[in-house]
Amino acid sequence: MSRQEATLGAVRIVTWNVNSLRARLPRVLEFLAQHAPDIACLQETKCAPDMFPLAELQEAGYGAVHNSGGQWAGVALLARTGLSFEEPRLGLAGEPEPGEARWCEATIAGIRCASVYVPNGRTLDSPEYPRKLEFLRAMRDRVRAGVPAGTSWLIAGDFNIAPADADVYDPAVFVGGTHVSAAERELLAEILDGGLVDCYRVLHPDTPQFTWWDYRAGNFHKGLGLRIDLALAARELATRLQRCGIERDYRKGKKPSDHAPLVVELTG
Repeated sequence: MSRQEATLGAVRIVTWNVNSLRARLPRVLEFLAQHAPDIACLQETKCAPDMFPLAELQEAGYGAVHNSGGQWAGVALLARTGLSFEEPRLGLAGEPEPGEARWCEATIAGIRCASVYVPNGRTLDSPEYPRKLEFLRAMRDRVRAGVPAGTSWLIAGDFNIAPADADVYDPAVFVGGTHVSAAERELLAEILDGGLVDCYRVLHPDTPQFTWWDYRAGNFHKGLGLRIDLALAARELATRLQRCGIERDYRKGKKPSDHAPLVVELTG
């Protein structure tokens, strides 16, 4: 255990696809003030590098490491003041489109944290679909490569994969589509085989809950969602799991993202 981790004790981590950080900044600042996470993994920040709101986040008590690629994609790691980012790394070796800015990682409080935004894939016959699989293979290879001594993986973000049929509101609707295809799920299983577990399913093995709802047709209020935002933790880290819950209230209100935050709490 690193000195930082020993000092920190209990850890609260959130992952959230904010669907434009600048557009959603008031909601993000509200969440940081209300829930006070130690670490936040953000996706779809959609910021040019020079437009990332470092000053506003610092005023709220958070530093940041970010991989920003402009109006599409973009990921970031936030850490509360007093925690440092050790060995930050942007991007994945072998990913198909590095300029899309879909991965960033750093050691924070003894945890090797990564924020990831997996490509959507669109449809099974789209050229985006094989690129999605290629990205997942690059991610699998990064997990297999391991982490610095004395640290453990926590990989969180928008995976654009529903791990099982229980993670979609109606499996019949998605037959023949992305997010549920055998190839995507098999690659997710290979990533988990690198010594990781799905935090939500560790604590809620049988409870259906969703993290994403389409903006259209009132899907949120109808309960028509998917669980595609995941937190994957190393098995040794998962022994400290105390809570893994979805903050649905942040899918409501003024200018919400179409995703809700997922919060993971680890005991000291």
